[in-house]
Amino acid sequence: MLRTYFNQKAATWDATIAEKDTGKLERMAQRLEIKPGSVVLDVGTGTGVFLPFILRRTGDGGRVVALDIAEEMLHMARAKGFDGHVEYVQADVCSLPLLGGIFDAVVCYSSFPHFQDKPRALGEVYRLLKQGGAVFICHTASRDAINGIHRSIPAVANDLIPDRSEMEAMLSGVGFNDVEISEGSDSYLASARKGRSGQAPPFVPRCG
Repeated sequence: MLRTYFNQKAATWDATIAEKDTGKLERMAQRLEIKPGSVVLDVGTGTGVFLPFILRRTGDGGRVVALDIAEEMLHMARAKGFDGHVEYVQADVCSLPLLGGIFDAVVCYSSFPHFQDKPRALGEVYRLLKQGGAVFICHTASRDAINGIHRSIPAVANDLIPDRSEMEAMLSGVGFNDVEISEGSDSYLASARKGRSGQAPPFVPRCG
């Protein structure tokens, strides 16, 4: 059902819903610890709104995998012809067809609320990260604003950003360390790091 919703929205997404303030997008990208040459997974890339800002940071030696559950969203992103090493993958974040331990960073820009099984999705993100890699859950609007918008749309009314304590518990629960959450009047950023101890995350049930 979620895939159908976003497929239907793809053609008009940039004109009606996507963030249009490139300054806000650039400032958010600057807050993420993405170094030149990094291998980055952009989960819920949608029409690729945040992709150029990630690609500027990975540089010529980096690589970005843009992932989305909705194929029409990916079609819109691919059609923009972004410069840089970017690959497009259609998949559900709860069950990713990718090898573990290959990404330096995972970015979830404006997508985390839509993860239907958030603990399972975070477990998959943890699996895919290298030791020392980081996850960044970010929005260019406040948590209250995002949740208010979603509650007004029946198809995504339950797709919300958790409160601070729940988010911290979910990230820590799958094995992440150095959890930090910053809530501003026009932004939201939660970050966490996969520790270097090599300790496996606890078992998290699969989606469905």
